[in-house]
Amino acid sequence: MAGVDAIADWLATRPRLILDGALATELERRGADLNDALWSARLLVERPELIRAVHLDYFRAGADVATTASYQATFEGFARRGIGQDEAARLMRLAVQLAVEARAQFWDEAAAEPDHGGRRFPLVAASVGPYGAMLADGSEYRGHYGLDEAALMDFHRPRLQVLASAGADVLACETLPCLVEARALARLLEELPDSGTTRAWISFSCRDGLHDSQGEPLADAVRALDGFERVAAIGINCTAPQHIASLVAVARANTAKPILVYPNAGEQYDPVTKTWLVGSACGGAHRSYADQAMDWAEGGARLIGGCCRTTPADISALFRRWTASV
Repeated sequence: MAGVDAIADWLATRPRLILDGALATELERRGADLNDALWSARLLVERPELIRAVHLDYFRAGADVATTASYQATFEGFARRGIGQDEAARLMRLAVQLAVEARAQFWDEAAAEPDHGGRRFPLVAASVGPYGAMLADGSEYRGHYGLDEAALMDFHRPRLQVLASAGADVLACETLPCLVEARALARLLEELPDSGTTRAWISFSCRDGLHDSQGEPLADAVRALDGFERVAAIGINCTAPQHIASLVAVARANTAKPILVYPNAGEQYDPVTKTWLVGSACGGAHRSYADQAMDWAEGGARLIGGCCRTTPADISALFRRWTASV
């Protein structure tokens, strides 16, 4: 609905919102080959039904949000495959449609329980990946693109316009390595007409407990976004879990907006081989994802989920912990 802040509406009645976990990790676990510049967006062409199934399983696990398979879906990326603009836009809209269909199926299932099992009607977040995702070389973990704000606005504008009108509840501008890209997207939100989705969360990838991936103080980035009305929440994703508590504290000290976090599982990504180097699960050998997530919630995070290498089992564990604590 035009002008609605779905996140504020949710948090007005519930203390927290559970995000989903990794999409690509689950797709690969189910046999998909994502060693590809399009990553999970490849399956929008080849196996869309598998994407829908993963969204459904995250809803069943307890997620209140499905984040679409559009992270690496760009006009430039599709063009390299010989896919024209009209078809590329259709595939972007399909990414949202698959999540919406999975939500409808979940909600029908939940109707068999009194009060839908205590669940609220879930949200769909249309993923807007960074410029570095289109490059497919790991730049979202380094930044330093060599592009100014205007150039980044020009890159993001066409896709943002498509996704904003595709039927999602919120846009997920995620894994941003630098402030200049975050500002570009925040400014583009102000351009969106009220006939579609106009609110977004903005989430940074970070190199440590104080800095974004490009090396800028996260405090500066958060303060710079605080005045943008259509930025519904600010946070951190695809960052090692051991840095999250510090980053939440930094974010909370510099904005009144809701804080969101969805770290990866604590492994290191190799952009050359496009593989994850196995490390301690969730960044700590003796603490589960759910245990750490409860700490992040106590620190002030209100939207919590997982990024690369997290699973429906992680989200289910978090759902059970939060349900038991209410």
